[in-house]
Amino acid sequence: MKLTAIASFVTIVSTAAISFSSQAEIYVSPFGGYSFGSSEFDISDPNTSESGKLKISESEHYGVMIGTTTKDPGNIYFLYSTQATDVRNGAFSNEVFNELDVDYFHLGGSLYFPNGKFKPYVTVTAGATHMRPSGDYSSETRFSMGFGGGAAYEITPQVALFADVRGYATFVNSDNTFFCGPNECVWHISADVMWQGQANVGLEIKF
Repeated sequence: MKLTAIASFVTIVSTAAISFSSQAEIYVSPFGGYSFGSSEFDISDPNTSESGKLKISESEHYGVMIGTTTKDPGNIYFLYSTQATDVRNGAFSNEVFNELDVDYFHLGGSLYFPNGKFKPYVTVTAGATHMRPSGDYSSETRFSMGFGGGAAYEITPQVALFADVRGYATFVNSDNTFFCGPNECVWHISADVMWQGQANVGLEIKF
């Protein structure tokens, strides 16, 4: 009886997997764009008791999505995005404090509303934001979520151009240290969420 149940379960799973794989398509989507609208942190210097604002500068970014289509219609994908930028402290001197790389590692999905070759969509993601300052300062990794909307245009059944706008919310602990060096932490921050926007253009290639 138990063997029969196991065999039935395996058969159902195998059939579902074959059915899904026959309809789904793997795709790769390289993209590039501009990161903007980063929110400011309230900061304080523990050595001098000065306070001010810390902000990630706007700049270009690039990345890639790898995923599979679904029959909703939509997709499920892994997203990687990287931005080479800097951190500015406007309240203290408005000079560049340090160079910084901001990476997003997210899993997400999209839902399409197709109209012929034109396919508007909405998308949501969740994962991690990894901030890597230059020099001896420590990297910071925080949980983050993303949401956005855009549209794709099918050039051929296997190739499409797309453009979208995304917002990312990175959750940071309020009243916490940030960018620590070998001997001490540079600043204390008072913030709960860091917001950042992206405008993207890319190419989707299905296999």
